[in-house]
Amino acid sequence: MRVLVAEDDASLRSVLERGLVEAGYVVDAVPDGDEALDYLRAYEYGVCILDWRMPGTSGLDVIAWARRRGIHTPFLMLTAKDASPDRIRALDEGADDYLVKPFDYGELLARLRALLRRPVGERSPLLRCGSLTVDPASRQASIGADTVDLTPRELAIVELLIRRSPAVVQRRSIALHAWPEEADAVGSNTIDVHIARLRAKLARSDARIETLRGSGYRLVSSE
Repeated sequence: MRVLVAEDDASLRSVLERGLVEAGYVVDAVPDGDEALDYLRAYEYGVCILDWRMPGTSGLDVIAWARRRGIHTPFLMLTAKDASPDRIRALDEGADDYLVKPFDYGELLARLRALLRRPVGERSPLLRCGSLTVDPASRQASIGADTVDLTPRELAIVELLIRRSPAVVQRRSIALHAWPEEADAVGSNTIDVHIARLRAKLARSDARIETLRGSGYRLVSSE
């Protein structure tokens, strides 16, 4: 799961980035709203955390821009503005949740999990392909009633494949979704190694990863 963090306080931004990476997310952390817009144009995010007051484009303006373009990514507003009218305005403008600074980091992670459980557009909170199920909120995959032990990166890959199934997912899309620097994965056999490991771990399911040479991969069910 790729997460965008836009926060102008460098120390807080670093803490957020480090904590989210430890929680298994792929994180892009930027210092202002203008860079946040650039990243939203380039990447697809599972959730975004935005400060309200930032240099240039504000967090609220970023959300308004995204909603005008039909981007349904969940947005968590992280701000020191704690007055009730501010909360109402942010939620009315398109924010999905609102957390006031200073905050408890455990609560932040819980709110992210809650946002990921919500249906977005036509997206179901649980992702399924045959007997394989992925829960983006709990960061777990299972085959029937049995949990599958996946690394954070393997989980990010299978989540993308199951979201797009049965469509083909290009190697670059996988790299963008699961690696902070996509060139590190695209220019080597790293993706192939991770796909091979995933195939082995999913062998007990009726979901299989197919390779389409020159195109990418797709996840299909044989049920």
